[in-house]
Amino acid sequence: MWKPKIIWPTAWRPILLSNSKRLWRGILHVLLPRTCYACRRDVPFGWERPLCAACEALVCTPGPLYCQRCGKPLPDGGAHCYQCRGSKARSFSCKIIRSAVLFNPPVRALVHAFKYADRAQLSGYLAQYMVRQWPRYPQLHEAQLIIPVPLHAKKLKRRGYNQSALLARALARQLHLPQAEDVLLRVRNTPSQTGFGREGRLRNMHGAFACVRPGCVKGKIILLIDDVATTGATLEGCAAALKEAGAKKVMAYTLAREV
Repeated sequence: MWKPKIIWPTAWRPILLSNSKRLWRGILHVLLPRTCYACRRDVPFGWERPLCAACEALVCTPGPLYCQRCGKPLPDGGAHCYQCRGSKARSFSCKIIRSAVLFNPPVRALVHAFKYADRAQLSGYLAQYMVRQWPRYPQLHEAQLIIPVPLHAKKLKRRGYNQSALLARALARQLHLPQAEDVLLRVRNTPSQTGFGREGRLRNMHGAFACVRPGCVKGKIILLIDDVATTGATLEGCAAALKEAGAKKVMAYTLAREV
């Protein structure tokens, strides 16, 4: 039996496709509702961000009182924390550490999903926090090359991606800065820093990194990128390797700062 073929006007096709996609998204939202990464409550239909509005409002920035070297929050004020005070600051290879947000519960939930739950797609959202806070830190603006903190090859194979490299790529695109991922290597598969004190973390990171392309960093101001700064031991290990290779100055910018 002959059936007439309906030809929709060309102008209607985008509208029909758009409504069709919205319908399917609505069905999926009913069957598999999206939840907030932090509080696990359902988010409204059409809400695309990983945190609900209430949890997103809890994300906060460091300061205004923090150590001028390592960025550690100083609730009682002062220019430097105890570890960076006086002549001790001159001994650090990583001269400045700054962070976009504090590592509070909502940020912790995002970072843990990003690192340990195969949520690489969160990199763009998280990098936007770093982009928005970038104007606060003019000291970092002299950077000439962005380098992410590397993962050991075994850990990279197991995880499938380096979360710091994903942040570095997104940040480099937004700031129009060059970035390199094959300059710095983690040559020793160190145990997790969790559970170590400050001195233990520093010993754990000693000799863990090597600059394999010194010509790329010689005489340059380097900006290291990492997800979380706690004691700064990992950043210090990276900076020491880069300084040994001839880098003029090494600074660091992380997504979050441990409170």
